[in-house]
Amino acid sequence: MSPTEPDEPVLGPTGQPPAEDDAVAAADHAEPGAEGEADPDAEERAEERADPVGAPVDVSADPLPALADPAELAAAVEAVLFVVEAPVTVAALAAGLAQPTAAVEAALAALRQSYDERRAGIEVREVAGGVRVFTRPGYAPQVERFLQEGQRSRLTQAALETLAVIAYRQPVTRSRVSAIRGVNVDGVVRTLTSRGLIVEVGADPQTGGGLFRTTELFLEKMGLQSLAELPSLAPLLPDLDGLEYDEL
Repeated sequence: MSPTEPDEPVLGPTGQPPAEDDAVAAADHAEPGAEGEADPDAEERAEERADPVGAPVDVSADPLPALADPAELAAAVEAVLFVVEAPVTVAALAAGLAQPTAAVEAALAALRQSYDERRAGIEVREVAGGVRVFTRPGYAPQVERFLQEGQRSRLTQAALETLAVIAYRQPVTRSRVSAIRGVNVDGVVRTLTSRGLIVEVGADPQTGGGLFRTTELFLEKMGLQSLAELPSLAPLLPDLDGLEYDEL
């Protein structure tokens, strides 16, 4: 009998014994950080998954200062009423201040009482389904005089004359206004433009100069519905028969 030949070792795909080959394959497919080694990027990836870049931030969740004191709540309601541009509902106030509706209603009542007791120039009034702060009707004459006569009196005589020329000759250039008034009107035109009483509407096709006309604010300040309501100049002129049209 011939001596028994040793069996040839069985090798795996990597040329290693099966046990070692399985270990190599397991190592190749192992995720970073396995076998107890720390993954330096793992924490950063976890933060990105929890809070991805560009995700919207819910600012409504930001806590508001506590308004447990009724006086503080009334002050907060008063501050909001001063900045709103239209009547606001009680529900909207309650939601914006994160307070119960009943507490906001109590704050509004406290404001009304406070204004009435000290005869303040303002009052809380219910209108258009909401509430808003208004000036008290008893002081309407003073407010009206300040807004109308007081504001108009700030215009100089030169500005009023220039505005009158533009109103009756619009659209008109600055050079034409200067010729009619006999003085330079560049500064006055800039003032009237900044006040919103006149606006540039284009260029004169012959001279290229800017054309100016009055605005809706001009009509509002003058109490007119349209330019057709401007008073006629005829009664103020001495003799129209001897004047050319361009001189009027």
